[in-house]
Amino acid sequence: MRRRYSTAGKPVCINIESGRISVLYILRLLIISSLIILLDQATKFLVMARMSVGQSIPLLDGFLNLTFVMNRGAAFGFLSSASESFRVPFFLGISVVAILVVLYFYFKEARESVLLQIGLALVLGGAVGNLIDRIRFHEVVDFIDVYYKRLHWPAFNIADSAITIGVSVLVLDMILTSLKERRETN
Repeated sequence: MRRRYSTAGKPVCINIESGRISVLYILRLLIISSLIILLDQATKFLVMARMSVGQSIPLLDGFLNLTFVMNRGAAFGFLSSASESFRVPFFLGISVVAILVVLYFYFKEARESVLLQIGLALVLGGAVGNLIDRIRFHEVVDFIDVYYKRLHWPAFNIADSAITIGVSVLVLDMILTSLKERRETN
């Protein structure tokens, strides 16, 4: 690994085998994912410190509650009734694989697209935030309860929101890239 220091406004770069990586590129990943992890864990800490499981506090009547739920499964309670001896290693393994896939794509595919970098950093932060819960509690702390009348969306947390927004950004990047490539070929 070789380092080059900034001269005349050029970004500081780190050469790693096949190519250069700018410090801004690394910082973007670290800052975005770290902020998501910190926000996620801080909000979960506050919910756990001030509420009991199942407790609900109305925030926007008819739309939004703060509801403390411990989710043993994944999205929509997937595998929540599976035995702990299966569920815990399964979700830990899936989380680690997802984090490694995100890091692979970040360092292999995202160098030219800031939008792709942001989307992957959001997904990484969310995945790590929920992994921390799975390691600590063998389940995930959820607390955002969005609903209309009697129709409740499954409770979720900041990490889940970051993953959803990150995936949306990735889809947007794919659409914009496709449109750009289509324009360039015409």
